[in-house]
Amino acid sequence: MQQHFSLAECDVVGFDLDHTLCRYHLPQSARLIYDSFAQYLVTEKGYDEDLLTLAPDSLDFCCKGLVLDIEEGNFLKLAEDGTVLRASHGTKSMTFEEILEIYGRKEWKHFNTVSGMVSRTAKYYLYDNYFDLPGALLCARVVDSLDKHDGQKKYDFWKDMVAAIQHNYKISAFKEDCGMYFPEVKNHPEKYLQRCPDSVKRWLKQLKNAGKILMLITSSHSDYCRLLCERVLGNDFEEYFDILITNALKPGFFSHTPNQRPFRTLENDEEQEALLSLDKPGWYSQGNAIQLYDLLKKMTGKLDPKVVYFGDSMHSDIFPARHYSNWETVFILEELLGDKGTVPAKAESEPLEKKGKYEGDQLQVPYFVSKQWGSFFMDRLPGLENAEETLVHTWSCKCISTYSTIAIPSLEAIADLPLDYRFTRFSSNSSATAGYYPSPPRALLPNEDSVMMK
Repeated sequence: MQQHFSLAECDVVGFDLDHTLCRYHLPQSARLIYDSFAQYLVTEKGYDEDLLTLAPDSLDFCCKGLVLDIEEGNFLKLAEDGTVLRASHGTKSMTFEEILEIYGRKEWKHFNTVSGMVSRTAKYYLYDNYFDLPGALLCARVVDSLDKHDGQKKYDFWKDMVAAIQHNYKISAFKEDCGMYFPEVKNHPEKYLQRCPDSVKRWLKQLKNAGKILMLITSSHSDYCRLLCERVLGNDFEEYFDILITNALKPGFFSHTPNQRPFRTLENDEEQEALLSLDKPGWYSQGNAIQLYDLLKKMTGKLDPKVVYFGDSMHSDIFPARHYSNWETVFILEELLGDKGTVPAKAESEPLEKKGKYEGDQLQVPYFVSKQWGSFFMDRLPGLENAEETLVHTWSCKCISTYSTIAIPSLEAIADLPLDYRFTRFSSNSSATAGYYPSPPRALLPNEDSVMMK
């Protein structure tokens, strides 16, 4: 595979919506997600009311790449070889000795399935995106609460957590004003959603004018998608895209066959009967990558059109698009912003009076390096029996270089570049930092002591 990647060489450019094209004000959205799940557990399932209060720095617990070992109530940060680097029981960090006693210095027992990107079983849950992360903090606090009241050894709260997620995010929730999440975003979109910068809108038009086919593929339902797009792109948002696919149910969109997951048309946001094939561009629901690719062949007149897909979830976007569809993948990784210690610029088009309006209830921004969990990219592994400690890559970091073509902090970071800009791609024969643009995370640079790992 060639060493460079350029958008000019792509025929089709696809985007995820949430945390990719639509960026959120993270402290506010994290608090809302946390509250929406906690409220359900307390009012519907009888959990401790203490779960409803949050200390201002408590979101520091949220770190992408954590795995919840459900039965044990433990959260794990894994090294690239599957050993446990850090762990907590509930919110309480475990000592190195406790980790050694429970997990040893060997591959975690479920690492084989988690590294195959099977992220949801009854045994564990992988947290890899900002919609999920506040749930990690809630689950950790549930474990603390159960320990305090019941002294449990095995935990059985997960079914209630799943019920809370389904209650807030089910397909009809937006329409029915069900749960806490959708009604709140509908009523206060400016509190949660960042407007798309003008530079990104110009860039989307530039891609289209250069003859690229533009697609939006999101697991959000069509009604929520419309709210987000009108807010962040404007009422003419449909003009940016040739193909819109909502309720895509990723990663299944990439892994399932046409008869398992047919496309459906929409009428007033209601899904209609299944389509046997996809014949023309437009707005669809559900579907699968195989029939989509057949349509792209027809639209481009090419046997093998080159597709690139931008997304923020390794599990739902990047891995499946690369593994099943062999698309180029651009990983949106906001941790690259926190790593530099810089706050992302507010979108240019946001009026001054909006800025600072919600800073009274400011929680710490989740993409700054977690004090509890350390760097998303690297960590120190203590030596055994007086041996020196070693620096190792995290499993999350390994996934980035394995499945992404490049990784960027936001679309804004590349919007002003010429379309034929040549990015150095991640590849086995280039350095581990090659694919990060505009620059690699500090933690991955040699002799970098300030990676905040301690």
